[in-house]
Amino acid sequence: MPAKKSPPAKASKPKLSLSLSLSRVFAAPRSLVFAAWTKPEHLRQWSAPHGFKIPVNEGELRPGGPWRAVMVMPDGTKLVLSGKYTQVIQDELLQFTHRWEGDPGPETTVTVRFADAPGGGTKLKFEQTGFASAESRDGHGGGWKECFERLDALLLKLAKKKK
Repeated sequence: MPAKKSPPAKASKPKLSLSLSLSRVFAAPRSLVFAAWTKPEHLRQWSAPHGFKIPVNEGELRPGGPWRAVMVMPDGTKLVLSGKYTQVIQDELLQFTHRWEGDPGPETTVTVRFADAPGGGTKLKFEQTGFASAESRDGHGGGWKECFERLDALLLKLAKKKK
């Protein structure tokens, strides 16, 4: 009996990464950076791109706890997003699902890791996975970069208050 031939190999396109990874060092202690990610009074000040307002940011900071936020664009358009916290380790890890209400797109998962940075401050590693398209991933990347600029300014202000 002749040996079976393997089917011909198909040329495959490189798999597109539909995850977003960002890393940044903030000149603030880990406990303060973590608080900025978890306290509504801080989140309202930074968790949207430049020019946006965040009148609502609420949630239950515990695994399984829901969260919800409302962002208002400069033209007054309201964007509502929500999810559930899946992991919460004080000053070390925050993981939650992220979904735009009224959008048929997939729910994504955000993982934020907090570590002491060499030389002081906090190294933040951010990952968001599960995007439906490169366009969605890239749009979120631009938005998060603006959020981190706002977060940096808030942390500097909060650090000065503590001195």
